Amino acid sequence: MPKGFYLLIAAQFSSALADNALLIVAIALLEVQGLPGWWAPLLRFSFVASYVLLAPFVGPLADALPKPSLMAWMNAAKALGVLGMLAAAHPALAFGVVGLAAATYAPAKYGLVTEMVKPDNLVAANGWIEVSAVGAVLLGAVLGGFLVSDHVRAIDSVLNAALLTSFGNIFDAVPYLFSLLVLLLVYALAGVLNARVPTSGARYARPSIDPTQLVRDFYAANRTLWCDREGGLSLAVTTVLWGVAATLQFAVLRWSIDVLGLELAHAAYLQGTVAVGVVVGAGLAGRSVRIESVHRLLPVGVLLGLLVLSVTLIDRVALAVPALLVVGGLGGFLLVPMNALLQHRGFWLLSAGRSIAVQGFNENLSVLCSLGLYSLVLAAGAPIVGVMIGFGITVAIVLALLLLRLRFADMRVARAVRTNVSADVHLRAQHLGAAHKWTDADRREKH
Repeated sequence: MPKGFYLLIAAQFSSALADNALLIVAIALLEVQGLPGWWAPLLRFSFVASYVLLAPFVGPLADALPKPSLMAWMNAAKALGVLGMLAAAHPALAFGVVGLAAATYAPAKYGLVTEMVKPDNLVAANGWIEVSAVGAVLLGAVLGGFLVSDHVRAIDSVLNAALLTSFGNIFDAVPYLFSLLVLLLVYALAGVLNARVPTSGARYARPSIDPTQLVRDFYAANRTLWCDREGGLSLAVTTVLWGVAATLQFAVLRWSIDVLGLELAHAAYLQGTVAVGVVVGAGLAGRSVRIESVHRLLPVGVLLGLLVLSVTLIDRVALAVPALLVVGGLGGFLLVPMNALLQHRGFWLLSAGRSIAVQGFNENLSVLCSLGLYSLVLAAGAPIVGVMIGFGITVAIVLALLLLRLRFADMRVARAVRTNVSADVHLRAQHLGAAHKWTDADRREKH
């Protein structure tokens, strides 16, 4: 891997670790404020809204500025979201600020990887990214669970008592004060690491600053990637998987509490089991899957959807852990190669920043729609088991349809090739026959 790649991975891991731990703390803050349970998925909704709304602009921004510096500044912007929670802002609003920074961070991160790494190593590089990202989900869930545990709340009581003693009634007691201060330090560490990552040296044409033109360019880029055979396939798969994965992140928490009877802190640990599986699957994909054979993995997605259905039959933690490990493993094994193929095609068809912005737009639009639907069915009183069954069936059907579409497309291509070959052979035979007749005529005339 090129110089600075592993430093980038460390920075990505630190920033994503804080994001995922902050989500658990934000859910706990919602409970402190007495808000209903359907507000929890809206935290994620507010986080990913910026990925969709800012998609036409963040790609050109990532291509116009030094990507390591941009990522460092975005970690500072994430720290502003944490400060908002310290100032008693609504958790969804403060988490939305973190999402705005993350939406700008993503094209710079993935774009820099695409610029730094050769195509032959792109699957392995994406394996590293996904392992670090999912490792951050895993440890972020564990860290978040610890930060909302009774042990840390006891520290909060001591800190708040010290503030009241020092400043009187100027400050009100801040829920999860110690937890939020810890996350501020993690974002600061991520910013420092990003600032030390070297630039790739890639330069692009100066982008237009006209918003209307940027939107038109983004629409054209989106259409270009969807119409590409390999780019469209990988984009469709990752779009579906991101929407379902974001929803299952909350569904597993709710299912662990409602069906398995766990508390939030322990449910967060069980959620991390899926992340362990994704790390293993991503590592296997990085070692064994080549970018030209990615399309052969679609049956794995169908199996993944069916396995989510089987998880709903479990009512014991001892059985839930291995089942969730396998779910995560299949997801990581499928997602990493699809991401690599999508980035490879996007880099050649568009540019590093623009292709990642298109990818982020589609994937996070899927997340918004999935989380919006999830919140609606929860607000309507639907049982969590029924919700998980619905999403499992969705994954299986959509991936099966994509597989059939790919098979039919390959059959049409093969038929067209055979037809062209037959026509070419027939045409050559006609030319040869004409040449022989001409030769015979010449001979008769000569004699």
